[in-house]
Amino acid sequence: MNSYAVFLRGINVAGINIKMADLREALKALPFSAVTTLLASGNVVLASELPAAAVKSEFESCLRDAFGFDAWVVVLTAARVAELVEACPYPADDAATHSYVTLSSDAAALAELYDAGAALDGVELTRLGAEAVAWLAPAGGTLDSPFSKLSAKARYKASTTTRNLRTLVKVRDAAARLA
Repeated sequence: MNSYAVFLRGINVAGINIKMADLREALKALPFSAVTTLLASGNVVLASELPAAAVKSEFESCLRDAFGFDAWVVVLTAARVAELVEACPYPADDAATHSYVTLSSDAAALAELYDAGAALDGVELTRLGAEAVAWLAPAGGTLDSPFSKLSAKARYKASTTTRNLRTLVKVRDAAARLA
C-alpha cells in the first residue's frame, strides 16, 4: 500500500466551493483508503495500491463527475513530500516573509515557470526537484509578488498548485501517519 498526498488546484477560491466532507464521501467509491482532508484548501492524504499516475487520473475524474469541476491535481508520495519539506531552504515561520512551494505534475511546465521566475528582479527561488520550486514572498504581499502573478497565468493552471510551507509540513505529518 502506498501513501500519497494529493494537492487540488483552485478549490474554495473564486467561487469553486467543495466541502471536504463531500469530497471524502465522493472518494469512497475509488480504490483509496484512509482518506483524510486537511484544511479547506484542497489537501488530501490517502493510501492506495495504485501508482501515482492512476491516483491522479481517478481523483480528477471523481472531481469532474461528482462536482462538475474541471479539476487538476498534483499527486506525490508521502516520502516525496517529506523530502521536499526537508529540502526547502526557507523558514516555515518568519515575520517578514512567507515560504511557498509550487508543485507540478508537468516537469517541463515547472522548468519553464522556474526559468521565467528566475529572470524576474527581486525573486528568490530554489528548485527542489522536477516537481517543486520553493520561493519567498513578503508577508502580506503574496498575491502581489512577481512570482505569484507569474505562476497564476492560465498556461500553468492544469499542472501547478502552490502551498505555503506550513501547509506542506501539516500534509507531511498527516501522510506519515498512514505509513
